[in-house]
Amino acid sequence: MVQMLLSRKAACNAHGQDSSYFLGWEEYEKNPYDPDTNPTGIIQMGLAENQALADFMGQLRGNKVELEWRNLVLTAGSTSANETLIFCLAEPGEAFLLPTPYYPGFDRDLKWRTGADIVPIRCSSSNGFRITKRAVEKAYRQARKQSLRVKGVLVTNPSNPLGTSLTGGEIRTLLDFALAKDVHLISDEIYAGTAFAGSGGGYVSVLEVMQGHPLHSDLAGRVHVVYSLSKDLGLPGFRVGALYSGNAAVVAAATKMSSFGLVSSQTQYLLAALLSDRDFTARYVAENKRRIAERHGRLVEGLRRAGVECLESDAGLFCWVDMRPLLLADTFEAEMELWRKVVYEVGLNISPGSSCHCGEPGWFRLCFANMTADTLDVALRRLQDFVASSGRGGGRHPATDGRPRGPIRLARWMMMGLSSSCERGY
Repeated sequence: MVQMLLSRKAACNAHGQDSSYFLGWEEYEKNPYDPDTNPTGIIQMGLAENQALADFMGQLRGNKVELEWRNLVLTAGSTSANETLIFCLAEPGEAFLLPTPYYPGFDRDLKWRTGADIVPIRCSSSNGFRITKRAVEKAYRQARKQSLRVKGVLVTNPSNPLGTSLTGGEIRTLLDFALAKDVHLISDEIYAGTAFAGSGGGYVSVLEVMQGHPLHSDLAGRVHVVYSLSKDLGLPGFRVGALYSGNAAVVAAATKMSSFGLVSSQTQYLLAALLSDRDFTARYVAENKRRIAERHGRLVEGLRRAGVECLESDAGLFCWVDMRPLLLADTFEAEMELWRKVVYEVGLNISPGSSCHCGEPGWFRLCFANMTADTLDVALRRLQDFVASSGRGGGRHPATDGRPRGPIRLARWMMMGLSSSCERGY
């Protein structure tokens, strides 16, 4: 049944992959040379192994999930991985459900060349923008009303732009939905290594939850994970991404498509050496998380002094800021007017929630991916001065449920000198 859920492109044989040029690669995988255990095997003279990346992904997940390197396909960044999966799973005019707010680049990455469509799962600030079964079912019905065939759900975990990790309950809801509707689930987990301690229980991969699902075997062919080294190792310019799938047909089709976005052999060789040093990667990730938490404290205090509240978060390179008290009206027009003031008068480049398809005006994403502590202090002083001059900060928005929002647990320091990995390649 899962095989029937693939696109015609994924199943066709017009790719030329059956020539002897490509079949040689397949034979090597069946019979790889080893000087001790298989001295007569085939010697590979051009490809790097995926094992190091599979091990690193498992390490980030607390080694609770064992990833099989044969299920991994390298791509030129996560953008390429997401688009490749859509090509494999959907025909033009078919749709994927995405919870709002979502990364604005998905409108380009998932739709532009594939011809696929996006139907939003409307999430609300009343429950911290959590995904509910009711919201997913409503989006599915809306797609059907639009005569769109739904091929799956795509989530970012941890979320971009919310900076929150999905709970085990949310993931189980999505897995059950995928089974009930006979569709796929794509989990973009490029921020896995940025997750730090939070009150929500912390990051858990969809692979781990699927592993404990009673219908694990039925889910294995319809759950797919996207990953990248851009965020966790601060290497956006290397353009190294991957997709992981237990569906052999998807892996085979994605491998063929990856020829249009290859990772260079030199880059693969360098990263294989880096990722094979598990002591270094463990220390790097731990130190990175420590610095995130440290910057988080600085950010929280500055935002509090400005009278601005945020959604409580536990991962990512950004925070989801509640600036609804600063709106002159509860409209998206008022949100854009506030955004223009912040950009042109205050001098801060932030993203309005409407650009992320948020259904409630007044939310903004603030990204601090490559900012020094001094620059952050300057930004916070500007924001404090602006809120004070407006005379509207520090209060709760009337649309909230009345509960005080916890302090934002978000910040990030990454390699200096790199271009912002938050705004480019998200």
